[in-house]
Amino acid sequence: MAQKYVNNIPGPTTFNPNNPNPMQPHTPVTQPNPSQPATTPKRITGQTKGTLENIKELGTPAVPEVKSNIHCVTIVGQIEGHIMLPSQNKTTKYEHIIPQLVGIEQAEDIEGVLLILNTVGGDVEAGLAIAEVIATMTKPTVSLVLGGGHSIGVPIAVSSNYSFIAPTASMTIHPIRLNGLVIGVPQTYDYLDKMQDRVIRFVTEHSKISEQKFRDLMFKTGELARDIGTVVIGKDAVEYGLIDEVGGIGKALAKLKQMIEERKTNKGVPLQ
Repeated sequence: MAQKYVNNIPGPTTFNPNNPNPMQPHTPVTQPNPSQPATTPKRITGQTKGTLENIKELGTPAVPEVKSNIHCVTIVGQIEGHIMLPSQNKTTKYEHIIPQLVGIEQAEDIEGVLLILNTVGGDVEAGLAIAEVIATMTKPTVSLVLGGGHSIGVPIAVSSNYSFIAPTASMTIHPIRLNGLVIGVPQTYDYLDKMQDRVIRFVTEHSKISEQKFRDLMFKTGELARDIGTVVIGKDAVEYGLIDEVGGIGKALAKLKQMIEERKTNKGVPLQ
């Protein structure tokens, strides 16, 4: 029997509506049998993607999510200002913190701010800018120094309405240093004196320490190797009047909640 050819390829020319291309073999579509139960694909059990990410990034399978009227702001590592620090440095960028604080001040559902500090200091102007924003907020603020609140971290620690320091935490008080090329020595010293006066004035206005005592701690010799300044630890910072109270996270949160209730009682009058 003679065969018909399509494009010079032998084969039957019968048109199959389910296989419009005669060049490809047709695979019949099997219809589901209603008499047989439908099989569902097996689900692979194990850790979810979110859990694995938490373990990788945070070292814990689950992070508690708490809906709270208190917002926590952490200032850790070195405070980065106008110049970017090397990538291996742990930094807190002031252009991240300041907009966050402005948003907190405007957010109606946030009633208090908890500041956690563990910083070695950093850019003086950036640190003072953060401290000024915190000091002028109308919502209650409480700071807690954990580990360290050194150098320009001192004004940030005292900028809150109430401050705590952990018993083992330390704060380094020293004169302002300038990194870089000094072009004119008298002019440079005059600039440093003015900036230092700004720091001293801010700290003494927002804490119980006197200006003379703060200057004595700043220019004390013999305590820091090859430098001048003082390291105060835990209760010493309270005795000097720099920090209000020795305590940890429990005391800090309890104090902040108390201040929030007092503000509600006073119908939103800013705390002094």
